[in-house]
Amino acid sequence: MSDPSPVLADLHAEGEALDGLVGQLAADRWALPTPAAGWTIAHQIAHLAWTDQQALHAATDPDGFRRAAEAALPAPDTFVDEGAEDGARRPPAELLAHWRTGRAALHEALAGHAGGRLPWFGPPMGVTSMATARLMETWAHGQDVADALGVVREPTARLRHVAHIGVRARNFAYFAHGLTPPEEEFRVELRAPDGGLWTWGPEDAAQRVTGDALGFCLLVTQRAHRDDVAVTAEGAEAERWLGIAQAFAGPPGAGRSPRSATPEESTAPEESATPKEPTA
Repeated sequence: MSDPSPVLADLHAEGEALDGLVGQLAADRWALPTPAAGWTIAHQIAHLAWTDQQALHAATDPDGFRRAAEAALPAPDTFVDEGAEDGARRPPAELLAHWRTGRAALHEALAGHAGGRLPWFGPPMGVTSMATARLMETWAHGQDVADALGVVREPTARLRHVAHIGVRARNFAYFAHGLTPPEEEFRVELRAPDGGLWTWGPEDAAQRVTGDALGFCLLVTQRAHRDDVAVTAEGAEAERWLGIAQAFAGPPGAGRSPRSATPEESTAPEESATPKEPTA
């Protein structure tokens, strides 16, 4: 089992960064709309708090989690949104405290986990994969909060985790669109925030994706339209992948409209953030 400590440290840092955006918000600003249609800042934090609680349940009471997951199966497309809606009704100070408490409890549970895979709504996951998935979601929903507040966040090395999930979820994205994934591996080369290069896949691959790591992460989490990111494809399959890429599980999201779109065109629903890691 790989040492989850580095990922857990990055997950903590990502949570603290988002906490820095919402921790001092006036109560009325929690009702600001975010780019995800129908979701306010409160919905974004409530969703993260709900999913953290589910992960904590999986880590501390696997059998209880399995029973709860089975009970949720009759409404697989709605129970996540219902969790966010319920949490968003809480007073902001209460919701903030709930999210903070859950983050801390999950960190402790994952750090002290004895090993083995954790049950989840999809395939079971190891601790490192669970922490990586939580980091990806925290970053992506944090982007929605930052956009709502008009804040430009500085990209960090933690984006490597988000990019890694996006790359590993390539085949899942094909399946989600009813397509057969290509057998050949792709080469992905991304320019890191510090100017270095992050790479995946064989150097001589015919299908290649290159560009900015931040842009790639925004694309695979469907927080930006492809026209608005500095990411390019070489090869027909690489081109197709960039049009369907998603780092999250569940049905394909509608994505975001390009920045040049009219306000009416820019309203896109939140992706189906079914809390499962497709590649663990």
